[in-house]
Amino acid sequence: MQDTEMFLSLAEIAGVFVGFGALISVRSGGASDAHEVTYIRSVVSAAIWVVIAALAPVIVSTYGVTGHQLWLVCSLLALALLIGQWIVNERTSESRELGAAYSRPQTVGVMASYLGLMIPTIAALVLIVLGLFPGQEPALYLTAVGLGLFLGALSLLMLVFSQRRPRAASDPAALPATGGSSA
Repeated sequence: MQDTEMFLSLAEIAGVFVGFGALISVRSGGASDAHEVTYIRSVVSAAIWVVIAALAPVIVSTYGVTGHQLWLVCSLLALALLIGQWIVNERTSESRELGAAYSRPQTVGVMASYLGLMIPTIAALVLIVLGLFPGQEPALYLTAVGLGLFLGALSLLMLVFSQRRPRAASDPAALPATGGSSA
C-alpha cells in the first residue's frame, strides 16, 4: 500500500489530540460544565476514530487484502465506529443538557462547521462502500480520515474558546478553603 506513511502520520497526529484531551480533562480536577465535558469527549472521540481509521488499511493490507476489498473493509469499519461513537456521545447527560443550547444563535456556526466536516466524511466512506469510484478509493478514504482529524482539531479549538477566564486573586471564591480554625 503506497499511503502507509501518510496514514501512520495521521494516526500519530491524532494520538497527540488524545493526549491533549486527556491532559485538559485532568487539570484542576477535571471538566466542570457540560460544554467542557462535551468538547473534551469530542476531541478524544474524533482522535481515537482517526487513529483506528488510519491504522486500519495499514493492518488489513498486511493480510494481502488489496484494491476495493481493502477500502471496503476499512470504510465499513470506519463507518461503524463513527456511528457507534455518535450514538454513545449523544446518549450522555451532557449532550442532552446541551440540546437546548444548540438552538441558540452563537452555536449555529459551531454546528454548521461540525456538519460541514461530518457530512463529507460520511459521504466519502459511503462512496467507497458503494464502489462508485474505484480508482479514487484510496483518495476518498484519505480524505475521510483527514476530515476526521480536522473535526478533532475543530473540537479542540472549540474547547479552548469555551474556557472560562480564571478568577482574579481578589475574588473570594478563588481563595482556597481553609478547613480548620484560625489561631
